[in-house]
Amino acid sequence: MGKVNVVDYARSVEELIPGVQGLVLGVLSRTEMEMTIRTVASLAGASPQQASVIVAHLIDLGIVARREAGSSALVRLERENEAAKLLLALAQLSESALVHLAEIARDIKPTPASLTVFGSFARGEAVASSDLDVLAVRPEGVAADDNVWIDAIGRWEVAARKIVGNPVNLLVVSSDELPALLRRHAGPWRAIVQEGIPLIGAPILTLTSAV
Repeated sequence: MGKVNVVDYARSVEELIPGVQGLVLGVLSRTEMEMTIRTVASLAGASPQQASVIVAHLIDLGIVARREAGSSALVRLERENEAAKLLLALAQLSESALVHLAEIARDIKPTPASLTVFGSFARGEAVASSDLDVLAVRPEGVAADDNVWIDAIGRWEVAARKIVGNPVNLLVVSSDELPALLRRHAGPWRAIVQEGIPLIGAPILTLTSAV
């Protein structure tokens, strides 16, 4: 079996830009605050000398802005710079992946009563070891062994795996099963209700409002 491709969404900039430069850019892309180069180095896990060389290069490129503040120099990502905008988009990779997943979910026919992402992706904490956890609620009148439904949700799962890069953990239930699942496994299922992000269909809370 080949190596499974996975993405660390919590550190997406560092994941795709190697070395100290990726570490420094990762720190700068996740905050709007000005920082000293020593602080950037500490957060990036790099030496002040390494960070200083990288930041100086990024300033020359116009990606990082520098401001003198007394005896210190403060730096930040220049968010109006076009290259910096690409870095910011990369830092928001998890959010853009969810938007894409919602777009392709519109092609699922019959339409799920709910297709909801939960777990680390919903919390914005997905790392390289994270699966994309998804709860699919079958629409009323569609049986578990309905071939059209199985094929449609299966195609979405394959496409989702290509989009996120990480394994997809797809849990399929009927709306009738939700109340019993909430009673038997209250903790995990109530976490899904509270943190879940619906891609299409109704929020899980709406489907379980009678519980």
